[in-house]
Amino acid sequence: MTTIRISGNLPPNIDCTKAPIAFGRRAVPKLNEELQNPELITRQRALMSLCDLVHDPEIALEAMRLGCLESLKRLLRDVDSTVRMKTTEVFYRLTTHNVGRIAFLKSDVILPLSQLFDEPVDVCRKNMHMAIEMMSEFPGGAVGLVEAGLIPRLVFKLTSELEEIQELILDTLHFCLCVDASEALASEAVSVLKEKLSHRSARIRSKAARALMDISLGVQVCNLKHTLPSVPLEGKNKLCEEEVIPILVNLLGDPSPEVAASAAGALMSATVTTPGKYAALNADALPPLLGLVRSPQTNVCLNAVKAITVLAEAPEGRKELLKHLDLLEDLRGHDSEVTRRAAETAMRVITWKP
Repeated sequence: MTTIRISGNLPPNIDCTKAPIAFGRRAVPKLNEELQNPELITRQRALMSLCDLVHDPEIALEAMRLGCLESLKRLLRDVDSTVRMKTTEVFYRLTTHNVGRIAFLKSDVILPLSQLFDEPVDVCRKNMHMAIEMMSEFPGGAVGLVEAGLIPRLVFKLTSELEEIQELILDTLHFCLCVDASEALASEAVSVLKEKLSHRSARIRSKAARALMDISLGVQVCNLKHTLPSVPLEGKNKLCEEEVIPILVNLLGDPSPEVAASAAGALMSATVTTPGKYAALNADALPPLLGLVRSPQTNVCLNAVKAITVLAEAPEGRKELLKHLDLLEDLRGHDSEVTRRAAETAMRVITWKP
């Protein structure tokens, strides 16, 4: 005889950790109301549901249009760590959409988000840095981060953050330094990055060398408000004063191709000045650079050739490189057109006669 059994299990496809989604147009407005609810469990469940929904750019746009950003900004100060964690995750999801990055600038989200730099929960800080890094990849976002004065704070956090978050900070600095490097120089960024060149992580070594290249390049960018300054000479001189160039020369022999490529790129920009050239030559940079010319990695080979070209401008460098013209001659058949042109330029500089 069949009997009825009452199960204690939840029905399938029901998640008690998420708020029920209202039908149609009421979905996002209902969640926005629940984000402001004084009951903790209601806020948590609304955030869980919203985090799933904003993967869709159309829903993300609707959420921002209905004022969810203001609700989320308030939740960054919530006493509950789970609320702050899911709030930062929602912010990161929003920055993956172009409409989200534009809305961040219009709604002044950058500064409230940056208040979590000293957040005690690691996941919250990671989500926050992921959102800021995604913002920095957007040209207007990078300018916004610089104007918000975040570069000194990012540089300071490099000395104490977790390894995974340090990588995010270095990525963010890369895009910000392409806008303005003056604040980084004033914050002793060269000294901090110099220490990171000897880090156990190859990714951190590579990204630190790339940031040093950005500082020594000193790009000038214009935005709608004003023209940001360019500091190429100060950056190059600072690398010489801090004796960074010998360390970069040592990194040319790093087992990681990305580290070697970044080190060669940093040398290329730092050795434009005469003191930089002789610092590299005295550190015996030419043998490892010539070795990298044979690398199958295009970025490694290209940066090495460009660094060689700069060092060939010094008489001592030109004299040594005249013995290796056949190596550069072989690059004329390289698969990369950019590498072929760089090799031809290097040969013209090496064979130049006064």
